[in-house]
Amino acid sequence: MLTALSFLAAAKIAEKIGLVNTMVFTHIPSNILLMIVPLAPNLPLAMSLYLARMSLSQMDVPTRQSYTVAIDSPEERVFAASFTNLSRNIAQAASPSISGYVLQFLSLSYPFFIAGGLKVIYDLLLYSRFRTIRPPEEQHVKSQANGKSRGHI
Repeated sequence: MLTALSFLAAAKIAEKIGLVNTMVFTHIPSNILLMIVPLAPNLPLAMSLYLARMSLSQMDVPTRQSYTVAIDSPEERVFAASFTNLSRNIAQAASPSISGYVLQFLSLSYPFFIAGGLKVIYDLLLYSRFRTIRPPEEQHVKSQANGKSRGHI
């Protein structure tokens, strides 16, 4: 439920700070919360941290899809959207096996730390690569801040 509601919030946040910033600046706190979950001293706090994480964790999905469609040419959009979704689904399919191995041989906490850490690295790389590539809709929003025009994402 929190994840679904976050999709709506992501659109509002993206209007204010941009698509890439929304992806990164909501996803990093989400993943830090994920890494803190196993450190919680009791179940109610662990559950609260996890629910807070879920309220932020998927805001990158609609913004990533919007960004991908916005920066690609019409001929490339279907391929780009398919490729990003396929890549994400492959990673999601492989992660339970890797997590199972880590749980069996290392610690119950390690999957949280590894997943959160990898996702933070992904976010930082995404930001460093795409922070300057703005879709046309955001160029209008940028102009709006200067008082030149009004546009919507």
